[in-house]
Amino acid sequence: MVKPCIITAIVCLTLILLFTFFFPPENAIKDDRVSRAIGLCKKLVGHFSHSWKKKAALTEAQKELKLPEHSLITECPTRWGSKEKMIARVLEQMKAISQVLTGDRHARSLIPTWQDAEVLESIHKALHPLSEFTDALSGEEYVSISYLKPVLHLLATSVLAEDAEDTDLTRSIKTKVLAYLNDKYSDLNTQELLDVASFMDPRFKTQYISADNLPAIKARLKTEMVESARRTHNQEKRSRTETAQNSPSAQASGGKAKKTLGSLFKTSAASSALPLPLEDVVEAELNSYLLTPVIDGEDDPLAWWKVHNIHFPRLCKMARKYLCVPATSAPSERLFSTGGNIVTCTRSSLKPAKVDMLVFLAKNL
Repeated sequence: MVKPCIITAIVCLTLILLFTFFFPPENAIKDDRVSRAIGLCKKLVGHFSHSWKKKAALTEAQKELKLPEHSLITECPTRWGSKEKMIARVLEQMKAISQVLTGDRHARSLIPTWQDAEVLESIHKALHPLSEFTDALSGEEYVSISYLKPVLHLLATSVLAEDAEDTDLTRSIKTKVLAYLNDKYSDLNTQELLDVASFMDPRFKTQYISADNLPAIKARLKTEMVESARRTHNQEKRSRTETAQNSPSAQASGGKAKKTLGSLFKTSAASSALPLPLEDVVEAELNSYLLTPVIDGEDDPLAWWKVHNIHFPRLCKMARKYLCVPATSAPSERLFSTGGNIVTCTRSSLKPAKVDMLVFLAKNL
């Protein structure tokens, strides 16, 4: 069962739209050149997609010019990164496109000019590096939320940093994208959640957490660990009491049970060692975790926690709580798409319970 705090965290993260692929380039800068170049790309791709003759001519031109025999990509408003992929494919096949359309006086106007090509290259240079980050953060079979802080740091310091070779348009798009990301992740609750998730990942720990925020993160984890340990202790105590009351041996024998020799030593050892306060135990466990070496970036943090569960039992529960949160809404969107593929016009009478089972099987088989 998913806890309410996890549901709140998921909702908080899934409301944040990821990077520039729901952030169209024409919104990044109010420039007629951007609108014209992207509009020309759409018309160009549409022209080839509606004519089998043009597709065949494009294939022949690709063979003649020794270009990759790739089809042009159509932009889909609901598919992440499709606009950037459309631009990249047009740039890749620019020579073949020009060769095919040069002899057609009706479609000759669709050939991008050098100004259009320059604008498309500026957009591609600004947005293409983000596609790999987007694909990685959209996964659902591995931990992704702890990557957000490192990715945002890398974007701000390297990927979206201004380069001397950048055109004015590329610089403007990078600045707008970075401002968009900073605004989307400016919420304090979201920042705290990302800090905790990064802290619980043995690949990063405190590497991307500011020194000012670190005490608050440690205090939050200590409080949650203490509360979790007390809840677990109370549940175990109630379970032992109920088991003892309902056990047949306790009900059958009304007399006092005999003590074994081992129980005498157990009592003596227990009385000689005073238990440490729970707060001190939690503090020691947290400090011990910080002293362990950081693992390689390609290692699986869940596998690390599985091995070290015996050393950090309370902290391991916090890792399960926070590292399960998805970084983006892509997994839930895929789930809706799966449901849409199952409940079609010809299967519109399916019962909700049956739909749940079919969706579960589709996502887990």
